[in-house]
Amino acid sequence: MDIINIISKKRDKFKLSKSEIEFFVKEYVSGNITDYQAAALIMAIYINGMDKEEISNLTIAMANSGEIIDLSEIGKVIVDKHSTGGVGDKVTLILMPIIASMDIPVAKMSGRGLRYNRRHN
Repeated sequence: MDIINIISKKRDKFKLSKSEIEFFVKEYVSGNITDYQAAALIMAIYINGMDKEEISNLTIAMANSGEIIDLSEIGKVIVDKHSTGGVGDKVTLILMPIIASMDIPVAKMSGRGLRYNRRHN
């Protein structure tokens, strides 16, 4: 399996398999896939779309690519409002206290991209 074939497959409007999506995420996070290759795949995905299964597989692969924190001791139901950052996250500032005021545990997480640039590790 290689990234060029995966890019070509999505460019040609074919569905990506779970293993192809997992390969892409794992190898990109490991630094084995370049930014321009990732950009090419993302562009093909943007142009041709993904079905629900592909979206689900990509979401799970991305979630599993980082550190997973066990928050089970906090409670059965835990809510996270995730943000990609941007220019001022005004929703989180208002939403988190409202949810917490309803006695719902809130775990506010930040994405790895907000904390460092992977090229400067």
